[in-house]
Amino acid sequence: MRCACRDSQERRTLEGMTTLDNLRFSSRQLGRTGPTVTSPALGGMSLSGAYGAVDDEEGVRVIHAYLDAGGTLIDTGDFYGAGHNEMLIARALRERNRDDVVLSVKFGALLTPVGLPAGFDGRPEAVKSALTYSLQRLGTDHVDIYRPARLDPQVPIEETVGAVKEMVEAGYVRHVGLSEVGADTIRRAAAVTPISDLQVEYSLLSREIETNGILEACDELGIGITAYSVLGRGLIGGSGTVGGSLGRMPRFQGDNLDHNRALVESLQQIADEKGVTLAQLAIAWVAARGEHIVPVIGSRRVSQVESMAGANSVTIDEADLARIDAAVPAGSVRGDRYPTQFMDQIDTER
Repeated sequence: MRCACRDSQERRTLEGMTTLDNLRFSSRQLGRTGPTVTSPALGGMSLSGAYGAVDDEEGVRVIHAYLDAGGTLIDTGDFYGAGHNEMLIARALRERNRDDVVLSVKFGALLTPVGLPAGFDGRPEAVKSALTYSLQRLGTDHVDIYRPARLDPQVPIEETVGAVKEMVEAGYVRHVGLSEVGADTIRRAAAVTPISDLQVEYSLLSREIETNGILEACDELGIGITAYSVLGRGLIGGSGTVGGSLGRMPRFQGDNLDHNRALVESLQQIADEKGVTLAQLAIAWVAARGEHIVPVIGSRRVSQVESMAGANSVTIDEADLARIDAAVPAGSVRGDRYPTQFMDQIDTER
């Protein structure tokens, strides 16, 4: 059942829609050694069927809308749609200047023929092979940021990032990134090669990195944060529809879902007072947590690109942060981010 607040929010978005000509993204540097990019970044996964169907024509329009508004950072993974996402991005960039775009690519996640996760391969030879295929699918001679999607428990992180470092030295990669790894792994990787940024889940509903040493390690080492699932996979400002893979996630099941929806709806008054949507408030909250943090937002429609760009105009002050923390205290969400069998495989959760 749709709640009245979501209908009201969508009406407000349509009535107050700003054209892309009037929108601009802000700039942030990813850590001490990484590239300067725009914030928010565009996440590509939702354009390859992760959260519902989208046709390729609309996907290209979304990417073009983001670039036309001045966006530069596009995040993808070689396993998004089993390579579909990289080929879609290549198509969208065909008539664009490659130097105007920062491509961030995750690698190493294995899939079954039906698209289910099947582990991770971080061996140096697999790293180089995966990069070869990504360069071909993307139609480019280099990747700006290349990162293992997860930690391979069978391969020391030093070997995995060491292989990426070799690809930097060979000119095929510009910067080395990490994804979903803990503080100890971050420090070990940074001892091998400079790390531009850590991609990790961070939102009003997922604040574990504030207390598990990850933010501290990144601060200490000058590593940026690219925050994904900023909208809680649609819990914040979404349609309220739960289906597909979301239905297997504990946060979207039974009483957990009711509790989490109520948490989010407690933010509506703050959003209303600012004249923004819940999604824009959530994006602005993440961006306000530090100049080294860049939200990554998955968009399936051009209107969503307009909304994410509009989040840059939302001002969050200390009083706002206090009110938001009171409405959605850290740790108040119910249910894990992923099913138990996958949580056990994530380095940030160990």
